[in-house]
Amino acid sequence: MSPGSTAGARVVALHVAPERHAPMEARASIEVVAGRGVVGDRWWGAKHRHVSVQSAEALAEAAAELGRPVPPAATRRTVTIAGGAVPTEPGARLQVGEVLLEVVRVAAPCRVMESSMGTGGATALRRRGGSILRALTSGTVRLGDEVSVVPTA
Repeated sequence: MSPGSTAGARVVALHVAPERHAPMEARASIEVVAGRGVVGDRWWGAKHRHVSVQSAEALAEAAAELGRPVPPAATRRTVTIAGGAVPTEPGARLQVGEVLLEVVRVAAPCRVMESSMGTGGATALRRRGGSILRALTSGTVRLGDEVSVVPTA
């Protein structure tokens, strides 16, 4: 997605986990609070890790490398989008439904991926894990919401 472009990107999956290592729960919508994160998620109140966003296309690439499906919940990311790349440059802004997010860092796959996705999961997600973002505004994110990169001043 180029800055300002809507490019047809949409939210295709939403997941939260109420605590660390708890199974991911699929949701039709999530509530995001600026400076706090996703209501009911394990990262609620973290300093900068408010929302994680990944691309369905990157998951398809990882699945092709692994030779088996990579369901969005297996990656333990909050938001999965389709139809556009997830920005990874710190400071880049992403409008997801009602919520404005700012990239903090790349979401690097960790050893938990080996248990949630099986052997090779973390390797398959290298450079495909999406981004960790902070919430700049509050609002609801719903399945089907439009996603776009927002130019920074």
